Amino acid sequence: MDRMKRLLIILGLLFASTAIMAGNSNPGGLEPVPEPPELPDPLETGENIEPVITIIHKDDAVIEEYSVNGVVYMVKITPVVGPSYYMVDDNGDGNLTSRRHRLDKVSVPQWVLFRW
Repeated sequence: MDRMKRLLIILGLLFASTAIMAGNSNPGGLEPVPEPPELPDPLETGENIEPVITIIHKDDAVIEEYSVNGVVYMVKITPVVGPSYYMVDDNGDGNLTSRRHRLDKVSVPQWVLFRW
């Protein structure tokens, strides 16, 4: 046990002396850090990033059309009686496929990076 106490005291002194030496070191010739430049203005393009949602109220249902750049990619249909269902354009060909439940053909998140 005596040996353990000595080891802890030596390690404590070693760490303390290292901390004191690091705190006292002041290298000369340092220059002040310049101020960061101004942030550029956000990029402005003609494209809408947020989807446009068109809500159509009918007697028997409420239809919500989701579109980006004029292209409809999803339609949510909420009938007066029964659960809502979705029609989704899975591959971008313009044909909407029906989904009655959230777990029907789980759609993998996809982003359009470039479009010509």
